[in-house]
Amino acid sequence: MTEHGPGSGWASLWVLLLDLGVVLLLSALVVDRYAPPQHLPWKPLSLDHPIGAATALKVQRAGADPVLCRRILREGGVRLTDVPERREGVFCAVSDAVRLQGGVTPLAPAAPVMTCRVALAYAVWDRQALQPAARQRLGSAPAEVRHFGTYACRRQYGAAEGRVSEHATANALDVAGVVLADGRRVSVVADFADDGAAGLFWREVRRSACEVWRVVLSPDYNAAHADHLHLDQGPFRACR
Repeated sequence: MTEHGPGSGWASLWVLLLDLGVVLLLSALVVDRYAPPQHLPWKPLSLDHPIGAATALKVQRAGADPVLCRRILREGGVRLTDVPERREGVFCAVSDAVRLQGGVTPLAPAAPVMTCRVALAYAVWDRQALQPAARQRLGSAPAEVRHFGTYACRRQYGAAEGRVSEHATANALDVAGVVLADGRRVSVVADFADDGAAGLFWREVRRSACEVWRVVLSPDYNAAHADHLHLDQGPFRACR
């Protein structure tokens, strides 16, 4: 009869753990090789990748690195110019800022000052969400994105007290409408709640924006956002 001492139980456990480790390693290698890169946080961000489970994290991480942010944009065919740092008042400042000059759907008014992280989020959202949704839902490519601004030295809602707006550091973009290549115009204020194609378009790009931006506020949030989508790359998370 074979006797089993305490050491044999530990040996079996270590064999089991080793087998489990091998399985996990092989699984990780398979995921790394075959899973779409947009779902893997360790894969580099590219403007050509569809929006996936890891996109928001990768946009946030790359946007925090001024050199990497600009490299991804330029590698994706986006032209930009740097904006000098400046400070205004007590809490308003512009740093790590750029102006987009091409390679994305033009903004109007043209080339507003924005942080690189906002530029990166806009480029991803424009290429992988806004443009495809316009073609699919509205039958025409977007020729121009109308906006209400990026930089404004103020607190939230223009209040005299309270939290400082992300606009005070050019870290936000307010999208109001889209001019299509065929000349039609769609706007948040007129079409967001529409049951037709224009409403479907706006609600779809709002949903996709939540997978790219840190904060997305729409007419569903409150009356102050009845005429635009507020998109920002601040420290908080919200999708309304």
